[in-house]
Amino acid sequence: MGRIIKTIEIEDQPAVALFDTGAIYTYVRSLLVRESPRRAMIPSVHIALGGRDIEIRELCFVQGKIEGLYFISEAVPLDEIGRADGHELDVLIGARTMEQWEIRLDPRTGALDLEGLRRREFTEFWPDIGI
Repeated sequence: MGRIIKTIEIEDQPAVALFDTGAIYTYVRSLLVRESPRRAMIPSVHIALGGRDIEIRELCFVQGKIEGLYFISEAVPLDEIGRADGHELDVLIGARTMEQWEIRLDPRTGALDLEGLRRREFTEFWPDIGI
């Protein structure tokens, strides 16, 4: 199958999303997150995305749904993300978001394992710092 592209929701709007374990950040089209809180990224970071050099100057916080299950994530707002397999992309879900919500991909079948989103219980590690 290869790439996993699904229609999800971002800020209550339908969005075409590519799930990409090779990308660190999550990227979202700016028009979907006009009202989302933003924070400057100081210093900025340079990345290559789809053959373009992009300077990340800010992150935004988004809420979305995948198969009806809510998630939140920080994302890089961009005017456009690009195309994949004939789809104009609205969102690129990167590894940090997938790791945070324990989203796993099965490229053979094109399925998403969303057990982490369903369970909504996570184990955090807190080192003993002598408090």
